[in-house]
Amino acid sequence: MSSASTPAAYTRGAQLPAILQQRIAILDGAMGTMIQRYKLGEADYRGERFAAHHKDLKGNNDLLVLTRPEVITEIHEQYLAAGADIIETNTFGTTSVAQEDYELGEFAYEMNVAAARLARAACDKYSTPDKPRFAAGALGPTPRTASISPDVNDPGARNIDFDTLRAAYYEQAKGLLEGGVDLFLVETIFDTLNAKAAIFALDELMDDTGERLPVIISGTVTDASGRILSGQTVTAFWHSVRHAKPLAIGLNCALGATLMRPYIEELAKAAGDVAVSCYPNAGLPNPMSDTGFDETPDVTGRLVGEFAAAGFLNIAGGCCGTTPAHIAAIAQSVSAYKPRVSGQRFFTELVQD
Repeated sequence: MSSASTPAAYTRGAQLPAILQQRIAILDGAMGTMIQRYKLGEADYRGERFAAHHKDLKGNNDLLVLTRPEVITEIHEQYLAAGADIIETNTFGTTSVAQEDYELGEFAYEMNVAAARLARAACDKYSTPDKPRFAAGALGPTPRTASISPDVNDPGARNIDFDTLRAAYYEQAKGLLEGGVDLFLVETIFDTLNAKAAIFALDELMDDTGERLPVIISGTVTDASGRILSGQTVTAFWHSVRHAKPLAIGLNCALGATLMRPYIEELAKAAGDVAVSCYPNAGLPNPMSDTGFDETPDVTGRLVGEFAAAGFLNIAGGCCGTTPAHIAAIAQSVSAYKPRVSGQRFFTELVQD
């Protein structure tokens, strides 16, 4: 354990802080959107191993790291070929809590290890001395919320508690670490208490292992109120998680870039001492579109480029409805601009208080 006067340098992803000061780094796009293009059926999700499982498994995209790993690898490599510096593991719902919806909670750890190894291998394949690639261990929000009642008639009811979430996130993060990720990404946060459980688990894991990885925290503004679902403004959200000393804070999902702009601007102003990430949806949902969303790559690229021109960004990517073509357009658009300059230097170390 380090003291406050002896900072603990990152043991993985150590190049990232300097990269974020030199240029806007590119995050990958939507995994689910790409998986839909493969038109996989129930048998694909089951594979041989889960052929006799008693619940339907179609739609459990996280399970594909075990049953159709070549699909996940191909998607990772398409995003890397499009210019992504950082790719996310296919683990958005790979906590034991989320996998219990399919009664596969016991396989969560194995799935996280497998997902991390797929992303690690893809990054290693595409990395060069001038352009290293990074595998981000993705920790999603889980289908259960610690702050909001699932019963309109009982405001005090909860279907999960902090300790259960913490344990599930610890198990997930441990699997991702074993599989070889460079950083952790706590994303699509709609409940800050869930996010705090994930942050607590990451701190525990890094203390237990001696590993120090950069952490990116990304919330989601759910509507025009400018608040996340559990009620906080983006500024309040930042102050609730800043103790984690993340490498970057950001927003993703729920909104397209046009609607997200005032909130990413607010966050960029509030979070003076860390990098800022942004990966919006490709506009609004549109079931008639090939991707299920309105925006074509050129539109999304232009809009995210405007964020970069305004000085908001250090990391740019895409969420729902984005494809490798969207990521290539974003990469091209933001390449003309310098990264956001923080009020202080970015945290390049984690310091024990």
